[in-house]
Amino acid sequence: MQFEPGIDRHEWESEWQALEEELADAPADALPEAADLVERMLVESGYDVADPVAREGEEREVVAEYLAAREIANRVEAGDAVGPGDVAAAVRGLTALRDHIIEGDTA
Repeated sequence: MQFEPGIDRHEWESEWQALEEELADAPADALPEAADLVERMLVESGYDVADPVAREGEEREVVAEYLAAREIANRVEAGDAVGPGDVAAAVRGLTALRDHIIEGDTA
């Protein structure tokens, strides 16, 4: 898929807006979907979330933030006990990544 900054950004913003109310009201329930969206945003922006060897510099920090939030989201999906502080940290991390991608437009 070709990265189309304006089109992708509008689609991503729309999807995020649809999640915002649920993230505020039931963050643990919305976390996996938010993590999926941010993963798609990262991949479509050129970040490699699967290859640890390829991660360098800023990309390493961005991917590490995503992976930390993804781990919490996976634990929530698996039904593991996850504290509200961990969920809140994951939501904050995903929100920061979303902002970084939307504002930066490229990796």
